[in-house]
Amino acid sequence: MKGVIADCLGKLVSEKFGKDKWIQSLIKAGFSKYSIFLPFQDVEDEKVIRLIEAVCSVTGITQEQAANAFGEYWVNIYAANVYKIYYMDQNSARDFLLKMDQVHEKVTRTVTNAKPPRFDYQWKKDNILIMKYKSARGMMDILVGLVKGVGRFYNEAIEVTRIGENELEIVFPVKRFQAGVKNSLPPNS
Repeated sequence: MKGVIADCLGKLVSEKFGKDKWIQSLIKAGFSKYSIFLPFQDVEDEKVIRLIEAVCSVTGITQEQAANAFGEYWVNIYAANVYKIYYMDQNSARDFLLKMDQVHEKVTRTVTNAKPPRFDYQWKKDNILIMKYKSARGMMDILVGLVKGVGRFYNEAIEVTRIGENELEIVFPVKRFQAGVKNSLPPNS
């Protein structure tokens, strides 16, 4: 996993719970209390997962709460500043989420050792998207938090439900369109 994930986690924990909780989490997970994570640094998946578990233990939050907090922070604060280009030309949560597989495909090609998750999409109804997560990391809870964060970023009341080991159902709000304005909902597929 790239160091950008652990760096974001550290900033989140330091801001929300205090620097001392981050240091305690680092130590509990087997890192030095002076550890820093560089964006393109490779960090073993297991070590990042141990770090997330340590954060939960030290702060007293559940895995679900941690995933939601990480998703909110990553989408709305960290990535919104670091990866601004990926937010350009996206006008809705739907647009943003549908672009993520393309973004991850590009990252896979351009960043050494990058292995971001990939996604397949299937429309169940005009406003219900099935998003399939393709990664050996098994970090579906984090994906749920990220998708919820995207909804908040675009100020949309989307509903996110895990419907399987590697699938989410995302319900977008039904938009009412004015007469004469083209309906931009996707066709069923």
